[in-house]
Amino acid sequence: MKLLSAAGLALFAATSAFANSTVTLDFEGAAGYVNSIGEFYNGGTDSLGQSGPNVGVSFTESAVALSNDDFFQYYSNAPTAGTVMFAFDSSAVMNVAQGFVGGLTFYYSASQGVLDAVNIYSGLNGTGTLLASASLFGNSQVGCDTPYCRFDLTSVKFAGLAKSVSFGGDAPNVAFDNITITAVPEPSSTLLLAAGLVAVVVAKRRRDA
Repeated sequence: MKLLSAAGLALFAATSAFANSTVTLDFEGAAGYVNSIGEFYNGGTDSLGQSGPNVGVSFTESAVALSNDDFFQYYSNAPTAGTVMFAFDSSAVMNVAQGFVGGLTFYYSASQGVLDAVNIYSGLNGTGTLLASASLFGNSQVGCDTPYCRFDLTSVKFAGLAKSVSFGGDAPNVAFDNITITAVPEPSSTLLLAAGLVAVVVAKRRRDA
């Protein structure tokens, strides 16, 4: 019974650690003008040599960060201070190597309507099965007068495991901010915790022998 209790506690701890984690990309710190976000969120740097938290998310070259300047607040109502993501062309892709599940949530501001602006795929770099797609309407100056002053929250749901998001269509007209995903744990972490669980059970058995 004691052995089972110890194993149960270890299993509970492991299960908690295995739980999917919510990741929000606010692009703060990747400041600049048309600098590629690159590996900023993947243990590396953006094209300006700046680094951010390592959450296992990378971007292709045409996904860029843009910031407000000292003279004019282009993104006056962005959910975070004033650095947003633009897809410079339709090859802009966000990759999540370990995958994410459930849905994609983001704020956006679009100068005009964009068909298929956001596309979620099962493979990296916009490959594999198309799991979900979203078109966006022009909202950037509704109720305000600066270029991108209204940001709306949008969620795109899907089934299965996704590994990339492409920002296609005429996406250079859209500013994105606070992109949120539910990331799955890395296999290496899972194996490490499983090994720890086995070690706990073995140690307990030896003590009780």
